[in-house]
Amino acid sequence: MTRVVFGELLFFLLPFVVFALYLLVLRRNPFLFEHWSRSSLWLAVAGLVCVILAFVVAGTRAERHTGAFVPTHMENGRVVPGQFSQ
Repeated sequence: MTRVVFGELLFFLLPFVVFALYLLVLRRNPFLFEHWSRSSLWLAVAGLVCVILAFVVAGTRAERHTGAFVPTHMENGRVVPGQFSQ
């Protein structure tokens, strides 16, 4: 679950990183508030769009299982991980 949250957080932060690199190319200090004040709303919207697109792509390209799920169980004293049956 943590991997999913951090993955989506990276997609959200992507526009902010690109804007900071843009400021560096223009030889402006990316740590000054005045450079971020006008753009922060649009960067947040762009980050949310990136997250939504990531969810849509992951949802449409995810592997689909058609069989029934067999949960984790014990067989002959060994733990058998959960899996989908065919």
